[in-house]
Amino acid sequence: MATGVKQNGKRIGLSDRALSVIVFSLFFSWLLAFPFQGKVLQTVSAHYQQDAGDLALWSITAHFAGLLLCFLFIKSMKAARLLMLISIVVCVLVSLVFFFPPQGLWLPAITLGSFLAGGCVAAWSFFFKHGTPKSKRLQTAADALIFSNIAMVFLNAAAVYISPFVGLGLSILVLSAAFAFAVRLPAIADHTPLIRDDKIAAANGIIKPLGHLWIFIALLTINSGLMYMMLNPSFAHLEFLTQWYWALPYIAALFIMRNLSLKVNRTYILYYALALNGISFIAFVLFDRSVVSYLAVDTLMLGSFGVFDLFWWSILGEMLDYDNNPAKILGIGLSANVLGVFTGAMIARNALLTRIQQMDLTLLALGVICVSFAIFPPLHKRLSGLLKDHAFLTMYFEMPPSERERVIESSDVFTKLTERERDAASLLLEGKTYRMIAADMKVSENTVRTHVKNIYGKTGVQCRAELINMVLKQPVSQ
Repeated sequence: MATGVKQNGKRIGLSDRALSVIVFSLFFSWLLAFPFQGKVLQTVSAHYQQDAGDLALWSITAHFAGLLLCFLFIKSMKAARLLMLISIVVCVLVSLVFFFPPQGLWLPAITLGSFLAGGCVAAWSFFFKHGTPKSKRLQTAADALIFSNIAMVFLNAAAVYISPFVGLGLSILVLSAAFAFAVRLPAIADHTPLIRDDKIAAANGIIKPLGHLWIFIALLTINSGLMYMMLNPSFAHLEFLTQWYWALPYIAALFIMRNLSLKVNRTYILYYALALNGISFIAFVLFDRSVVSYLAVDTLMLGSFGVFDLFWWSILGEMLDYDNNPAKILGIGLSANVLGVFTGAMIARNALLTRIQQMDLTLLALGVICVSFAIFPPLHKRLSGLLKDHAFLTMYFEMPPSERERVIESSDVFTKLTERERDAASLLLEGKTYRMIAADMKVSENTVRTHVKNIYGKTGVQCRAELINMVLKQPVSQ
C-alpha cells in the first residue's frame, strides 16, 4: 500500500511503512527533546528559573499512564489516526504555553501533553503493524529510533547554542510536520488474521510472554534512569561532547544491529551488551572526568542501551500480530520502559539529595545486570516458542525458501532421525503448528507430538529455536 498523489496517471508518494516512520520520528524527537527532560525543556526552564526535574517527573508519569490506558479507547486504525492527530495538535498548544512565564500553567500543560503523547505512541502501533511486513519490523523499529534521535540532537543543539525559544520554536515546527504527514496515514486497513503458534499461544495467548518481557524491560531500564541522572551531569564541563557525542553510540548501535548479517546470532550480542553495560558503570566510577573517560563510558553505556531498545521494540513489533488491538501490546510493553527509566531517575535523584556515593548506585546497576542475566534465558525460551522468526531469536526464517530447503536436506542433524521424523522436523522448521503438521502428514496431533519429542530427544534440544540454531551451525553433507 502506498500513500501519495497521482501524476501522469501514476500514483507517487511514500509507502505506508515510510510514512509511519516519518510521523513517529518527528513526533518522538519532540518527546525526547522536550517533555522527557530534554534540553529544550531544561533551557526554557532555566530561563525562567524553574526546576525542570519536577516537570520531567510529572511528564514521565503522565506518559506512562497514556501508554498503559490507550488501548481501552483506541480499538481501530481510524480511531488511532484520529488520536494521533489530536495528540499532535495538543502537544503544539502545550509547547506554545512555554513561551510564557509559568503562572501555574506549565505543570498541567505538560501533564496533559505527555499523557496524550503516550496514547499517540501506542496508537502508532496500528501503522507499525499494518504498514510493515512482519519480516521488516526490526528495520522499521530501528529506523524510527535512529531518525528520532538524530532529530532530537539538533533540537537540543538549537536550544543550547542559539536560544531556548529557538529550540522550542523548532520543536513546534517538527510537530507541525508530523501532523502534515499524519494526515496522510491510512484510516482503514485490510483485516490481518491473528498468527498463533502451537499449544504455547493456544494455552497462554500473549499474556505470559508479554508479562515476562515487561518485567525484563522494567528491570533493565532502571539503569537507563540512573544513566540520565549520572552521566552527563558528571561531565557537564565537556559541553560539546555531551551535546553532540552523547547519542552517537546509541544511534550507531541501532544502525549496526539493523544491518547485521543473517549469519550473526543476535541473541549472543544481547548478552555482550548486558556485560558492556555493567562495565560502563564500573568505568564511570573508576575513571576520571576527562574527554577520554567520557568517550569510553558513553560509548559502552549508550551503545548497550541501543542494543537493548532495539531488542524489545522489535520483539513488541512481532507481538502485534497476537492481539486484535496492537495498541495494547505496544502500549503495555513500552510502559515498562518508561517505568524503569522513572524508577532509576528517582533512585538517582534521591541519592543526590541524601549524598549517597556513586559506588552505591553502581552496585545497584550491577545488581540489575546480574538479575537480567538470570531472567533472560527463560525469557528467551518463552519468546522463542512464540516468535519463532524473530531476528534476536533465530535467523532461519529470514532465509529464502529455497535456501531453507537446502539447509534442511543437507544438514547432518537429520541423519539421526527416521524418515517420518525428518518429515515432521522439516515442517516444524517451516514454522508450522502441530495441527498444520498433522494435516500435512495425515496423522493425529498426538502422533506429531510424539515425533517432535523424539526429534528433540535425538538432537539434544528443547525447543524449535534451538533446533533451528543447531541446523544452521551444523556442517552440511557434501
